[in-house]
Amino acid sequence: MKRFHLIAFSIAVTLVPAPFHPLFAEDSMSQTGKIQQTHPYVGMWVTEDGRIRHELLPNGRYDEARGTRESAYQGRYEVTGTHIEYWDDTGFTADGDFVSDDVLHHGGMVFYRRR
Repeated sequence: MKRFHLIAFSIAVTLVPAPFHPLFAEDSMSQTGKIQQTHPYVGMWVTEDGRIRHELLPNGRYDEARGTRESAYQGRYEVTGTHIEYWDDTGFTADGDFVSDDVLHHGGMVFYRRR
């Protein structure tokens, strides 16, 4: 009977999720979908020719379309002041700066807020 209690306790402990810790990227990424962004830049951003469309979602994710290719790139992002950092799901990183409420400089391109 004691052996049964030890096994049951061991299983219960392994099912408890690890606490969130912001220093671990893996935990941070799993929490991103639950965090609502509070910056003023959420929404659709497009290049002047409309070829690249970059949507900043309120859950800390982005979805970028290029030409006819919808969801060409997706990943997570964080905004600090007027600076934005991107972590694409495929592994590359990028950044940019909001030079006004309606203009974003990113990757050598200029994006405009679509209203």
